[in-house]
Amino acid sequence: MKKWFAVIGNPISHSLSPYMHETWLKENNIDASYIPIHVEEGKLGDAVKALKLLGCSGWNVTVPYKNEIIPFLDEIDDSAKGIGAVNTVVKTEDNRFVGYNTDGLGFIQSLGPIPTDNQILFLGAGGAARGIAHALKQSGFRNIFIANRTRANAEQLVNDLQMGQAIDLQEAEERLYEFDIVIQTTPQGMKNQENTLPIQLHKIKEHAIVADIVYNPLVTPFLEEANKYNVRTINGLGMLVHQGAIAFSYWNGIKPNSDKMVERLTEQLGGNYVNR
Repeated sequence: MKKWFAVIGNPISHSLSPYMHETWLKENNIDASYIPIHVEEGKLGDAVKALKLLGCSGWNVTVPYKNEIIPFLDEIDDSAKGIGAVNTVVKTEDNRFVGYNTDGLGFIQSLGPIPTDNQILFLGAGGAARGIAHALKQSGFRNIFIANRTRANAEQLVNDLQMGQAIDLQEAEERLYEFDIVIQTTPQGMKNQENTLPIQLHKIKEHAIVADIVYNPLVTPFLEEANKYNVRTINGLGMLVHQGAIAFSYWNGIKPNSDKMVERLTEQLGGNYVNR
């Protein structure tokens, strides 16, 4: 029987995953399909039953179901346990459905080779920060600082990680020159008035990496501000592609061409690709 894969979410029409995975399937001569499925609120359990019944070989999970899907799976991997969220479901040979989270590792791969002793600053303490921070911990990084408007949320994440340090945004701005990598995960980074950015960047360390997990627009107001300084900026498109490539390899045992896909999607979104 022909394999098929899917991505489920609400909404789902904006997803770039179908294009990405269909392209990889064709490039690797795999006779399979990948389709988007809109799951209405309150229908997740029915959707999972249908996916299993109809022989889906694996699927991706996007908002708002990354947390909700866990009770409907047979098992979740360590990559998802610490985060409490699943973005990839894999069907095993004995017909069990196992949940993984590839978001954080996808982000790390988008950075390229970096020393594990780098000092890393997170702006925000929500689900995205949690996923990336857990992946960094699993990859051997230890010098992690979490800055959030509500400090209690940063402290909670540090407590859950059992590592790192919580600071407030003002302290993060004052100590910005200490950090090798700054990862922006807050909604504030999308506002284009300078005084509404989560922090000001005039104390940024030279040659630091400044990342924003958003990929549309490719250059957020936060990255636009960062580009005024002598730093390397990264948007969220690499994270999207690399997390998808990890899922693809789980399903098919093949690592697809991630760099070429980042180039293609950058062009689709109206940007200029820079091979870093």
